[in-house]
Amino acid sequence: MKDDTRFDQVMADVTPLKVAERVAVVAGGRQTPGLERRRRAAAAEAAVDANFLSIDHVPPVGPYDIVGFVRPGVQHGVYGKLRRGRYEPQATLDLHRRSAEQARRELWQFVEDCSECQLRTVMVLHGKGDRSPQAGVLKSYVCHWCTLMPQVLAYHSAQPYHGGAGALYVLLKKAPQAREQNRERFLNKRHD
Repeated sequence: MKDDTRFDQVMADVTPLKVAERVAVVAGGRQTPGLERRRRAAAAEAAVDANFLSIDHVPPVGPYDIVGFVRPGVQHGVYGKLRRGRYEPQATLDLHRRSAEQARRELWQFVEDCSECQLRTVMVLHGKGDRSPQAGVLKSYVCHWCTLMPQVLAYHSAQPYHGGAGALYVLLKKAPQAREQNRERFLNKRHD
């Protein structure tokens, strides 16, 4: 009790602060240069996203289905070598345990990067999805998305030693300078 009386003596000449009954809300908040910059950056980022791949409904593919796709103009021998795994993958993308949205972004960026680096044959590991409630969902998305990307000339399910029905071999377009080099090389062989 002694402490209580001492506290009361010390606090005797203190006047309490006046508390407003309501909190004042400023409409719209304060516009700062940083806030405006962040808003412009967010709007620009949304506008720059060239990824047109969608996570809307796609045709379902079974977890153990062997899939393939080839654009017109791809030589049968080239597609046959791709199917049989004769081209060693130059890069690999593993999409296991990714959501559809994550896979959409990663696949798009992977194909863009590989095209920029002039890679021709790559591998995408999408998994079979046989342990999930909806079997083959990611596999279905990846197969559908690959047909939409103009850089993808062909794809086929991988050989068992590369993942079988849970992976794809993907053939990408040659860069314009690589096509020109091939033309020159074959023209020089004819003239020799």
